[in-house]
Amino acid sequence: MKIGILGTGIVGRTLGDKLAGVGHEVRMGARQSGNETAAGWAAAAGDRASAGTFADAAAFGEVVFNCTKGEHALDALRQAGAQALAGKVLVDVTNPLDFSRGFPPSLSVCNTDSLGEQIQRAMPEARVVKALNTMWCGIMVDPRRLSGSHLAFLAGNDAAAKSTVAGLLGQFGWRPEEIVDLGDIGAARGTEMMLPIWLRLYGKRGDGVFNFAIAG
Repeated sequence: MKIGILGTGIVGRTLGDKLAGVGHEVRMGARQSGNETAAGWAAAAGDRASAGTFADAAAFGEVVFNCTKGEHALDALRQAGAQALAGKVLVDVTNPLDFSRGFPPSLSVCNTDSLGEQIQRAMPEARVVKALNTMWCGIMVDPRRLSGSHLAFLAGNDAAAKSTVAGLLGQFGWRPEEIVDLGDIGAARGTEMMLPIWLRLYGKRGDGVFNFAIAG
């Protein structure tokens, strides 16, 4: 499968490494062509990896992962292009974190809306699936590094799109019973609002090697 990655940060690079490692062709997109981080990642990731702009990655991918910072996500997706994303599965891994008042950040949108919903409204023909935004990127691609069972949540309006994302998560090592479909894209409000407690736990522990599970 051809996969587009929007964003050159640690999340995008980690997902890109894993996706290329399990056999997908992956193109990482940056705001500008010739981005050194994207080019360096592509050179290190092997023959299945390439780099370009947001628009290049969106046009290339059958599935596109949005791994940009939440504050820049809508702008990045506009640069990627609504037409390039139309009909495609758009996996939104971002969170609407607002660092303007320091750490821990607050959420720039919550309760009655979510970044996932804003993205779906901005890209109405894309098949947006909110996923993997409740954990550290090392857990996203290697869930078995934690003992026991823990959860990855999905939210989106398109059942087939969620099935596609669940299939990719299975390639990462997630078990079917660990992938929880919460319903339509409105459920992104809940998963994004898990970030304040996640960040407090991160600060308490000093690392991100943990995840959420449900007892009962």
